Amino acid sequence: MRLFKTLLTALFMLTQTAHAQPTTGQPITALLGAFGAEVALVKQNLSNPQSMSLSGIEFTTGRIGNQNVVVAETGIGKVNAAMTTTLLLHYFKPARVIFTGIAGGTNPDLQPGDIVIAGQTAHHDFNSLNQLATPTTQTLNPLTKVLNPRYFPADSGLMQRAIKVADKVKFEGIPLANGQVSTRPVRVLVGTVVTGDQFVSSAAKVKQLRTEHNADATEMEGAAVAQVCYQLKTPLLVIRSLSDRADAEAHLDIRAFYPTAARNSANLVLALVKGL
Repeated sequence: MRLFKTLLTALFMLTQTAHAQPTTGQPITALLGAFGAEVALVKQNLSNPQSMSLSGIEFTTGRIGNQNVVVAETGIGKVNAAMTTTLLLHYFKPARVIFTGIAGGTNPDLQPGDIVIAGQTAHHDFNSLNQLATPTTQTLNPLTKVLNPRYFPADSGLMQRAIKVADKVKFEGIPLANGQVSTRPVRVLVGTVVTGDQFVSSAAKVKQLRTEHNADATEMEGAAVAQVCYQLKTPLLVIRSLSDRADAEAHLDIRAFYPTAARNSANLVLALVKGL
C-alpha cells in the first residue's frame, strides 16, 4: 500500500510538472495566429522556448523582452480559433490575448501591407433568432444567457499602446511587379474587422461588408477569439495586416503579399509586447 501511494504521489508530481505554467508568478501574455508561418515569426523571437501539447495543440512558452508569453497556432476558421482560445484561457489564464495575422482589405483606402488594429470585431456570417423569435446578428453568451454585443470591443489599453508603438515600427514596403519595393508608407489605422467562415474574394461581398459593417478588413478567426475572450473576461486585441483586397484577385494577391503582410503584423505585435 505504501509503495502504491508513493507511486501515485510521484505520478501526480510528474503530471503537475509536465503541465505547470512555466512562469515566475508573473502574468503571461498570449499570442495567437491562424497560420503556421504567422506563429513561426513570433516564436523565432522567444527566449528559452518550451513546448507542450494540450489536446493535440502545441503551445510554446518563453519570454519576449520582459514578458512571459505563450504562443499558439489556432488553425483556420472560427471553430478552430474558438477551441484553441478556450484551451489557452482555461489552462494558462493569460492576462491578455493578442491575435496576429493577415486579412483581406475591404476599405478602398487601404492597400496590401497596411495594418488594421481592430477597435472592434464582428461576425459577418451570423444570423439567428432571439428569445422573441426576432432576427438578430448578436450571439448569445451561454454563461449569462444575455446577448453579446454585435461588435466586440478591443481592450482600450492594448489598443492605445498599439497605436503608440506603431509609430516606431519599421514596416516593410510591399513588393511590386517590377521587383522593386513600394515607397508608399505602410498605413496603420484603428478600424472594424469582420469574421466569417469563408475566404472572401468578391467585390460584391466586399461592398456588402462595407455597407453592413463599414468593415476595414475581413478574415476567418478574429470575432471567434473575441467572443471567447469577451465571455471569459480576458482583454483582447486583434491586429491584422492586409494580404489582399478580398476581390476576384485575392487568391493571387495573397501569394504575392502574404510574407510581407505577415511580417508587418508580427513586427507590430512583437514591439507591442516588448513595450508592455
